[in-house]
Amino acid sequence: MSNYNVIKLVNANYVKDYVVELLFDDGVVQQIDFGNFLYKHPHPQYDKYRDLNKFKQFKIERNNIVWGKNWDLIFDLWDLYKGRNPT
Repeated sequence: MSNYNVIKLVNANYVKDYVVELLFDDGVVQQIDFGNFLYKHPHPQYDKYRDLNKFKQFKIERNNIVWGKNWDLIFDLWDLYKGRNPT
């Protein structure tokens, strides 16, 4: 069984710039900087989230932090739990 199925993302709070603090059900807290990903991967689907007003509109759905109605941005939960910034 994968650890991915065990951890639960319970809260996400905007910190600054492209940094979001994630709280997991076991008390682990990680601050993740999504900025490098947004600027390193030019794609119209991602580009709009460089606008901080849009970036701040993330939500938690099905145990993931997501952006957009159709999950334009979604990241591996286990990597986020381990504190790995998306690249």
